Amino acid sequence: MGVTHHGRTHRLDLADPTLREWECTVLAADPEQGIVLDRSAFYPGGGGQPPDHGVLLWQGVQTRIVGTRKGDDLYLLPAEGDPLPPAGTAVTGAVEDERRSLLMRTHSGLHVLCGVVFRDFGALVTGGNMEPGEARMDFNLPEVPPDFKARLEDLVNQEVVADRRVEVRVLPRDQALALPDIIRTQSNLIPADEQEIRIVDITGLDVQADGGTHVASTSQIGKVQLVKVESKGKANRRVRIRLAA
Repeated sequence: MGVTHHGRTHRLDLADPTLREWECTVLAADPEQGIVLDRSAFYPGGGGQPPDHGVLLWQGVQTRIVGTRKGDDLYLLPAEGDPLPPAGTAVTGAVEDERRSLLMRTHSGLHVLCGVVFRDFGALVTGGNMEPGEARMDFNLPEVPPDFKARLEDLVNQEVVADRRVEVRVLPRDQALALPDIIRTQSNLIPADEQEIRIVDITGLDVQADGGTHVASTSQIGKVQLVKVESKGKANRRVRIRLAA
């Protein structure tokens, strides 16, 4: 559950992060719970990546999707006042391309940042969050050199320009956890009952357990700007990034 399916919904977003439009059927629709589809490319949010927005088109009607909720099923949350397609209705789903594409670039940019900080400074991630085009990541990094901000920005953009492949695979739990340094967070956030683990591999730089959507190569991220490096406690440093337009 979670890698290919969530409840009754087949997760198209993880199978093909470039998919923006698809045909599907409504399995359930409730104004309180939300809408459940048999197939969905809406990323539901998680790991710091916000959920997708988009629309459902059916019988000449449009239902805007403004969020998701995870429970026993994957529930799509309609905009207030929008009509709900009844169960059994054939609908066309469409993800808002600009938002998703920018989130994919941002998420991959954070993985490059994480890979560089781990490789060159030996620090693990203690937290993070992202919005389209900007993000922050916290690291267990007690000391930083005076030129840390400029140096880190240069190192990150070197990896972006290197056009490293971003590859995704799903491994059995034991095999995934046997990979060196697969957990880049200070705490292991992988659920104990998760038997399959999705791995995102920026070839030659960063290999992590991750459930989000990513670009196909680092050059698609675009230039990364380090906006600020902040101290958030004795050993914690917060790095804020923004993608150039």
